[in-house]
Amino acid sequence: MNSFADFHFIRPLWLIALPIVIGLWWLVKRSSDPLRGWRPAISPALLDALTVGRDSRERWRNLSILTGWIIATLAIAGPTWKPEPSPFADDPVPVMLILKASESMDLTDLSPSRLERAQLKIADFAEERKGQPLGLIAYSGTSHLVLPPTRDTSVVATMAANISPDIMPKEGDDLVAALELAQSVLAKQGGSIVVFLDNIPASDEAALSTFRQGNSLPVHLLGVAMENSPELEAIRTAASALGATTTLIAADSSDVESLVKRTARAPVAVAAAGEGVRWSEAGWWFVPLLATLLLLTFRREEITTGEEVPT
Repeated sequence: MNSFADFHFIRPLWLIALPIVIGLWWLVKRSSDPLRGWRPAISPALLDALTVGRDSRERWRNLSILTGWIIATLAIAGPTWKPEPSPFADDPVPVMLILKASESMDLTDLSPSRLERAQLKIADFAEERKGQPLGLIAYSGTSHLVLPPTRDTSVVATMAANISPDIMPKEGDDLVAALELAQSVLAKQGGSIVVFLDNIPASDEAALSTFRQGNSLPVHLLGVAMENSPELEAIRTAASALGATTTLIAADSSDVESLVKRTARAPVAVAAAGEGVRWSEAGWWFVPLLATLLLLTFRREEITTGEEVPT
């Protein structure tokens, strides 16, 4: 969720009031017209000449009033497009880790190897999220669910440390299949996805873009690659197609800390027992616009006072 494809109104019955609002505006406009008594007696051309500039000001003021009433009605109807966490749900946001386990991850340009560096980062991530739901998927030419989200994050770190290209049934680099598997696991509870990988084939960009169009869970990529390397550039290019963030692996813990913060803000729609998804109210976004329109409805009034002439 969390996309404009889910746009709807929480209280759609209020939209029925729109024709009523327009009708009331027309009646008020007609009854408050200061020239309504003169219009039947004076030709329109002559009346316009006698009231230079007034019709223009009144037209803009009336239009501002109508627009404000319509916007206020839409705000009351409760526009929304993203869910909010249930106050009755005690589970934090789950995170699904995806670890690439192809032969390229055995390269030692990053000591001791790309795979071992990624496994160490997973252990750090699991430690930072101790007690919070964490799952694990391994992929190469095929994708496999190692662990569904569990609060025992130490088990996730242990399982990740035992993954290697030797145990994968098929060599390759099918990231899209791994993302689809993660999406299916998190479909009911929401959450986010973190991928540890060293490269993404350029041929995957179209498939990654298609995946993003049908799925809205946040995806974060941790590039296990050298800075300014072709592999890192390929990851960033693919991340753009996927709508994902990219973090370069670091010698310290700054990369893991950044990922922990990003995944902690991921949306999750957890319904309490007997309740549906709770939707975040967005009508308050109209308040600044309504305040601006209200200012436009004010008009300057000139009051003249007569002075008594002494005799």
